[in-house]
Amino acid sequence: MTRPDDHVIVLFGATGDLAKRKLLPGLFHLAGAGLLPDGYRIVGSAPARHTLDDAAFREHTHDAVAAYGSSEPSGLAWQTFEHSLSFAAADPQDPGPLLAAVRAAEDSLGGRPRRLFHLAVPPSAFRSVIGMLGDSGLAENAKVIVEKPFGTDLASARTLDETIHAVFDESRVFRIDHFLGKESVDNILALRFANGLLEPIWNRDHISHVQIDVPETLGLEGRARFYEGTGAFRDMIVTHLIQVLGIVAMEPPVSLAAQPLRDEKAKVFEALRPIEPEHVVRGQYDGYREEPGVAPDSETETFIALRLEVDNWRWAGIPFYLRSGKNLAQHREVITLGLREPPLRMFRTDLHRREWNRSNKIVIDFGDPGWIAARFLAKEPGPTMRLAPATMTFRYTDSFCREYGLEGYERLILDAMLGDQSLFTRADGIEHIWEASALLLENPPSLHPYAPGSWGPEPAVSDLIAPHHWYLPDAGEEAV
Repeated sequence: MTRPDDHVIVLFGATGDLAKRKLLPGLFHLAGAGLLPDGYRIVGSAPARHTLDDAAFREHTHDAVAAYGSSEPSGLAWQTFEHSLSFAAADPQDPGPLLAAVRAAEDSLGGRPRRLFHLAVPPSAFRSVIGMLGDSGLAENAKVIVEKPFGTDLASARTLDETIHAVFDESRVFRIDHFLGKESVDNILALRFANGLLEPIWNRDHISHVQIDVPETLGLEGRARFYEGTGAFRDMIVTHLIQVLGIVAMEPPVSLAAQPLRDEKAKVFEALRPIEPEHVVRGQYDGYREEPGVAPDSETETFIALRLEVDNWRWAGIPFYLRSGKNLAQHREVITLGLREPPLRMFRTDLHRREWNRSNKIVIDFGDPGWIAARFLAKEPGPTMRLAPATMTFRYTDSFCREYGLEGYERLILDAMLGDQSLFTRADGIEHIWEASALLLENPPSLHPYAPGSWGPEPAVSDLIAPHHWYLPDAGEEAV
């Protein structure tokens, strides 16, 4: 593949949790795989109260890679990567230290390397950071990666875009959702459009409903301040699950280039029907209000399940059920397509209801490394025609060597350096999602309590999806 041009990568929020867990280990993995440019420098930055010198930042990065990386920070690979690291305080009132660090990095590379700014900072800091990049001239010859959330409603999303577009035109803006960089999510495109077995049935005539399920076992993990202002809907549904829905529901693009691919996703988001509050279940786990930093009367949802509809030719009338939450029974990332059942009167139908519910489905696990299963009915061996559920499963780990596989952030940072926006979200798509969310945001339904370690508030969650049934928690065997 084509390697990126020489780059100076500036990582705002370099001392934060995201950088420690994902970005710094990911950059080292890209370097070790030979996917970074021939010439690159990485400048870490943070507010003055978190500033480090170069040596301390290199030690911080070493510890992050050792704790969360896929390869050990040692040998020549680490020495080369370590040499690329420097640090400078980010103060919008005094951009001098950052400007000097970027210029020094560019001088060490020679020529005119490109700049990539990754804003791993709270949305409240976007305006000041973007303004500093524009006022200081650092935005020249540069691209910017923007982290979620992309606003909290339609008005704030538009304000955020105005702030960004005052300095960067849309072709240089990369709104990152690491779900879209997953190999297993990309594989949905191959599964849908490269296989004559499935492409003809991927529509309302053959599919009865779709589930996108991302339960989490984690709680707040010290993120109460962020989560109190966000909640499960803004944190997971708008940013992650509806983006996955866009790939599941889109029409075939004329190519996988950025514009046609994102055009088709935007059409899906434009076709979203308004989310009706009566089709939403909001929950809050018992004990949430006792968490440090949480208001004692908090109305923030830690669980959400909802029904969405895409009002276009392919999907009209087919419900999409999305579910996510904190402190649930399992961590999974699963798409389930329920196939319409044919008439079965010719067969013995003495299967248990649970077995019926698990049949006639295509299940896509898009957690790394992921798998795809077809659930169907087959004849049991014996003298009578007795049906039993069966499964055919494809697993990435069984079929491909994953030594050079990239995690979501790694793939997307590489794409940003290459200038490929295919897997990044676009401003109009985000606005369509917020438009569809307006009724829910204005009139959120009341909260239901649920026990930590459960599957959310019952019976409300089961009633929402009736007459269908949630594939989880009955999918444990494929997780083995």
